[in-house]
Amino acid sequence: MIKKERFDWMDREEKTYQAAQKKGSTLTRYRDIFVAFFRSSILSFGGGPSGIPLIEAEVVKKYKWMTIEEFGDIVAIANALPGPINTKLAGYIGWRLKGIGGLVTALIASVFPMVIALIVLLGFLTAFQRQRWVRGMTQAVLPVVGVLMAQLTWSFVSSAKKGLGWTVSLLLISVSFILMEVIHVQPPILIALTLLYVLIIPARPKTSAGEHK
Repeated sequence: MIKKERFDWMDREEKTYQAAQKKGSTLTRYRDIFVAFFRSSILSFGGGPSGIPLIEAEVVKKYKWMTIEEFGDIVAIANALPGPINTKLAGYIGWRLKGIGGLVTALIASVFPMVIALIVLLGFLTAFQRQRWVRGMTQAVLPVVGVLMAQLTWSFVSSAKKGLGWTVSLLLISVSFILMEVIHVQPPILIALTLLYVLIIPARPKTSAGEHK
């Protein structure tokens, strides 16, 4: 009887320990989601595309939640949809990691810091807007943002090269540049057309083979 009670107590302790571990793991993941998007949001100068390399550094390089190829696919789809890119990325990645709870956590981490920072910075800039060093402060950050964007661009190009080769990759880069900079095609339209083209082209050989039969 004593032996049975002893094993029952040990089973209860083991279950309690496993539950605590699971809870701790869940809380740790929520904390990581919040920290990742808080950092990428608070350090994103100017918002928009400048925040993409920072998000990539967190979710791909630091936490390894996904590969650079997966991240590139998410960025492509997000760019084709309306709305702020950083918010869309945060919401989807948070949902992918921890469902609704992760989505809410990521959105709070990515939006609230910017609202608080905007209130503080606008008050600061209003008080010192005539100072020369205030005007130069924003200009000094732009080269750093440019380097971050260049690093992310090279990561995407290298990833595309693995699947398409240099010739096709450079051709797509050239055509995309001409369409956006010369003809002024909107990026979401170009991305949507590219995705549609990729979906349709592989289906052609199958259709042709069926017709020959």
